[in-house]
Amino acid sequence: MTGTAVNESASGALLNRLAGLRERVAGLVERRSADDPTASDPLRGLYVTPETARRLAAQSPAQGVGEAYTGEADDEASDPSDRSDPSDRWDRPAALAGRFGLSALDMHILLAALAPDVDRGFEPLYGYLNDDVGRRRATVALALDLAGTGPYSPAARARFHPAAPLLSGGLLVLEDEDRPLPGRALRVPERVVAHLLGDDGLDPGLSGSEVELLSAGERAADRTGSDAGAEVRAFAGRLAVLASERPIAVHLRERRPGTVAEAVTDGLRSAGLSVLRYRPDGHGGDAAGLTGALLREARLRRAAVVVGPLPERPDGLVRSLAGGDVPVVFFGSEPYDPGWAPDSRLFALDAPDVGTAAVEVWSAELGALADGFDLGAAVAPYRLGAAQIRRAARAAAALAAFDGTPLTAAHVQHSARRQSAPLLDRHARRVRPAVGFDGLVLPPGPLALLHELVQRARHREKVLGEWRLRTGGGRGRGVVALFAGESGTGKTLSAEVVAGELGLDLYVVELSAVVDKYIGETEKNLERIFSEADRTDAVLLFDEADAVFGRRSEVKSSHDRYANLESAYLLQRLEAFDGIAVLTTNLRANIDDAFTRRLDLVVDFPFPNAGQRTALWHSCLADTPCTDDLELDVCAKEFELSGGAIRSAAVTAGYLAAGRGGPVTAADVRAGARREYRKMGRLVPDASPLWE
Repeated sequence: MTGTAVNESASGALLNRLAGLRERVAGLVERRSADDPTASDPLRGLYVTPETARRLAAQSPAQGVGEAYTGEADDEASDPSDRSDPSDRWDRPAALAGRFGLSALDMHILLAALAPDVDRGFEPLYGYLNDDVGRRRATVALALDLAGTGPYSPAARARFHPAAPLLSGGLLVLEDEDRPLPGRALRVPERVVAHLLGDDGLDPGLSGSEVELLSAGERAADRTGSDAGAEVRAFAGRLAVLASERPIAVHLRERRPGTVAEAVTDGLRSAGLSVLRYRPDGHGGDAAGLTGALLREARLRRAAVVVGPLPERPDGLVRSLAGGDVPVVFFGSEPYDPGWAPDSRLFALDAPDVGTAAVEVWSAELGALADGFDLGAAVAPYRLGAAQIRRAARAAAALAAFDGTPLTAAHVQHSARRQSAPLLDRHARRVRPAVGFDGLVLPPGPLALLHELVQRARHREKVLGEWRLRTGGGRGRGVVALFAGESGTGKTLSAEVVAGELGLDLYVVELSAVVDKYIGETEKNLERIFSEADRTDAVLLFDEADAVFGRRSEVKSSHDRYANLESAYLLQRLEAFDGIAVLTTNLRANIDDAFTRRLDLVVDFPFPNAGQRTALWHSCLADTPCTDDLELDVCAKEFELSGGAIRSAAVTAGYLAAGRGGPVTAADVRAGARREYRKMGRLVPDASPLWE
């Protein structure tokens, strides 16, 4: 069979390679046994005689014994000429001793410990000196003897304390915990040995985890200058200069995740520091055992550590990384807590506001692809950092290529929404807007106010930020509007239209998931929603808002007192809100006057008149097959229905026509209208059977 022939051929090739390896092994045995007096000893390898020890000690270190391998698997990177000189990293004080705070004795101990990892000739020598051929690593006593002292000196033994530089810095590991200290073996982690031999690769224990190595370079500085705003760039530059001069630990609070940390990272790289970017998995602490290796790697390569976003409980993580001699920058949206690291030199900074997404950054990334639409208007509602803009622009271009169409504002807005990383789905129901202003039937007054709401949302960063028209008192840059009107007059639909016009998602807060019978829980649930909305580019809708934003009452019971506390909390939270929120109510009088003062706009939705009802009927049936004699104007005058009721009546008419297998007729429309009248408990205009 053909398959059998192929297998035999493959096995023959492998056997040929093994035969070549056998010849090389035989040659190496011949060369080593030529000057070994114990070559014929049947117990060779089980003990080391004094003569053998003296002979091994007199030999020079091996520099690649045997003939050079010239097989097909030769790797060009294995050329010894391409490797760095290990002596450079050992002899320069700043290379190792200065970064880890090692004394001369520490350096002697480290050298004795790593010798077998570099030159295997030390293994039998250490076995002889340890009086145990199986113990081929240096022990504490042997290392101290080689350094000219002994295990009797308290100062020498203190170099092996867990808090001493060798062990706390991760340069040395004490093995054999059950043995007395002088007999414990010393092991140098492979990453330290590899670094001293000139290996600049990332620690294998860190690669493949949440750690990324970002090398220093001028390219990072150029990109920072072109992408970040002037205020953010200046802030990042000052922090980078400070970190390059001395080790610092900083907690950087961002208003929105990922907006300033990337600029700070680029600033550190432009200052000549490599950066180890660590993204914790959210559990906090040091569950994965990464922080020790992370600090050691930072010291070995003179790098800064950037950590974030911080997990929910960052105490252990912050305490293990802060307070050392490595520049560390923590960032997150939560405020700094002094209890995280009370004994460290950690200090807190508030990151500057990023402002609106810079159109020039989008233009630089998209180039001529954005010539077909108004890029500034498309990206105005989004508050993204430079790195997020770059990712969103690339994603938008890829999405347009996938669709096979030129780049549009919809592609850009879709990609920008993904960068906002909304987590509001846990607390609210997301609605993808599918209606525009052309689908609204409203009087000119409310319609003009809706357009003004859109403009406020687009230009709030310019008016409140650049023009500084925001008042003090810790007030945010949010936009809050109240939609008031009877049920079915288009309040929720208008909120969807506003979100769609801005290119944002609409999140409807489920009041059943917010209001809690236990004291204080309602405020906690609302705080989670507001905090997430502050960080998310979306429109937040509180439907039937009077259930939460109701009037405060005179305190006659403990229930009244706690209800008033909820209202007081909401009043304070609306002051500091940074997002876009819409409150809807059927009874405007139920909303507390203090809330009304904090609203940017109040839009009253009137009950539609006959002409507006006719327009609503035409809008609802625009894509439905209908007969020519619907007489929708007559139906609109006869049945006083709201927009929501007209939509339901049109759906009923559609089902009746679909069941009959024909187009919608005037009878179907009247039947749907009569059903809505009966649902509302109103008297039907004509005497029709109840089952119609």
